[in-house]
Amino acid sequence: MMGEPLFIMLVEDNADHAELVIRTMENHHIANHIKHFTDGQSALDYLLRRGGYEAPESSPRPHLILLDLRLPRVDGLEVLQTIKANEELKGIPVIILTTSEAEKDVARAYNNHANSYLVKPVGFEEFSKLMNDLGFYWLGWNTHPYS
Repeated sequence: MMGEPLFIMLVEDNADHAELVIRTMENHHIANHIKHFTDGQSALDYLLRRGGYEAPESSPRPHLILLDLRLPRVDGLEVLQTIKANEELKGIPVIILTTSEAEKDVARAYNNHANSYLVKPVGFEEFSKLMNDLGFYWLGWNTHPYS
């Protein structure tokens, strides 16, 4: 995957959090393309290629999905369940990126095959470091079974 253009799907309803993720990843040159969705329904429409995203050329598969749990329309856990139940999508790593530290949320995410669960740090420096480390691990060092 090294040298390949990297595509991250960000599913985050909080505009400030989304801006932090996007800016940090751009500043650290982690991704070549980030597509941001503000609710679970539009993310599923994209992934399942419906509602204007039917053409595979205009809706390529992301290399990584960053998914908040608390989303409007369709909540993050349902998005995760749908992704991991779908043969074409289940191999895409899904990282839960949320403010919730509740044990039940962590357990539910992993029980539904989340690849990682990260709690958003409050401070900008900590958040920036987390995004940098995340990018290097999942998109640089981690080996994927698909191209």
